[in-house]
Amino acid sequence: MARIAGVNIPTNKRVQISLRYIYGIGPKNAVEICSKLGIPEDRRVNQLTDEEILRIRELIDREYRVEGDLRREVAMNIKRLMDMACYRGLRHRRGLPVRGQRTHTNARTRKGKAVAIAGKKKVTK
Repeated sequence: MARIAGVNIPTNKRVQISLRYIYGIGPKNAVEICSKLGIPEDRRVNQLTDEEILRIRELIDREYRVEGDLRREVAMNIKRLMDMACYRGLRHRRGLPVRGQRTHTNARTRKGKAVAIAGKKKVTK
């Protein structure tokens, strides 16, 4: 199993797919990394040589912000918004959707499981 940027990437998948397991590398960056290093798109991780894995590791360390550094930066950006008490920061603090989505219905991912209201009865017809 190859370890890149502190993440064990799956060995039986294609390189472009496996690189996406690293936080901060999506489809576009994975394709870009493979093309810069001249790795064919149908090559699998278990077919890579140690030298190719080392080249991938060095390229990611040199040119991309991934894993811990990126997570820390995102957390600091959110904390900055919350400290400023701007609208987006208040939405983060309350655990509500930040980007203008409706909350009357839906928004269950951000709000959590629905809580029943005590004393409210169902209307029967």
